[in-house]
Amino acid sequence: MGAYLIRRTLLFFVTVLGVSIIIFSLMRVVPGNIADILFESSGYIDQVQKAKIEAELGLDKPLVQQYFGWIGGLVKGDFGFSYMSERPAISEILPRLPVTLKLGALTLFFTIAFGIPLGVWSAVKQNGLVDNTLRVITLSALSLPSFWCGLLVLMFSVHVFGMIPIYSNEPRGLWHELALLSIPALVVGFRSSALIVRLTRSSMLEVLRQDYIRTARAKGASEKTINYHHALKNAVLPIITLLGIEASHLLGGLVVIETVFNIPGLGRYLVEAIRWRDYPIVQNLVLFSAFAVVITNFIVDMLYAVIDPRIKYSD
Repeated sequence: MGAYLIRRTLLFFVTVLGVSIIIFSLMRVVPGNIADILFESSGYIDQVQKAKIEAELGLDKPLVQQYFGWIGGLVKGDFGFSYMSERPAISEILPRLPVTLKLGALTLFFTIAFGIPLGVWSAVKQNGLVDNTLRVITLSALSLPSFWCGLLVLMFSVHVFGMIPIYSNEPRGLWHELALLSIPALVVGFRSSALIVRLTRSSMLEVLRQDYIRTARAKGASEKTINYHHALKNAVLPIITLLGIEASHLLGGLVVIETVFNIPGLGRYLVEAIRWRDYPIVQNLVLFSAFAVVITNFIVDMLYAVIDPRIKYSD
């Protein structure tokens, strides 16, 4: 286990370093910087003033120096300053982080709460009405983009209820905030739960054909015990893998839905930062997303050994 942890730690640093280089390079490939955007919006470009702004922001330095300045700051806990607000980047990110975490947690909750039970039900009722109906619904969910579903929800709410389920900047308590976030969470979770339903169904069908399941039935075990204690327990590994992938990519998936529902989270803020070429904010948010992916994959690997004792991470 010790050697495995060392390898994973080294892989973590290599991955984060590679992602940081890619992020930094791609942001500089995009034409223009915040100084160009500011002057273009005014319709007049003062080259002297533009050069002064670039010097103040450090944009006139060589790219290598800019990169190592950013990485060196991260190592010391300095996340830089936002070009848009001229405030520390961390003070802009932290207030928005809880909103995105709550939305992501709700999305995962709905994904698991609907995906796994419906997948088991579909497998148990194979080729029946329930199974065929769920297969049509899940296939439709996988075919529909989340932003399109979100826009449909907004239009339906306006025409039927005469209201727009937009997140309020001043929610009345935690439960009120979660209630406001539940609609966009359901929209995002609709597609994720469809993936879980289909994977759970296929994994369950494979396990239900095993000899030990027939033995359990021959011993008189109830269908509930067979389905949830014997079958699901042995079919859960690929489901955990997919849940880990979905969880690690939530920030990217929430970018669009936060914009559609006007949710002041990290996703919408990332869109604004990209539009204004706010390099410190974009770089830190994408690096945070990469960090979440690596950590989530590590947790999934550890869960494998907990759920299935046959899996060993030996030295």
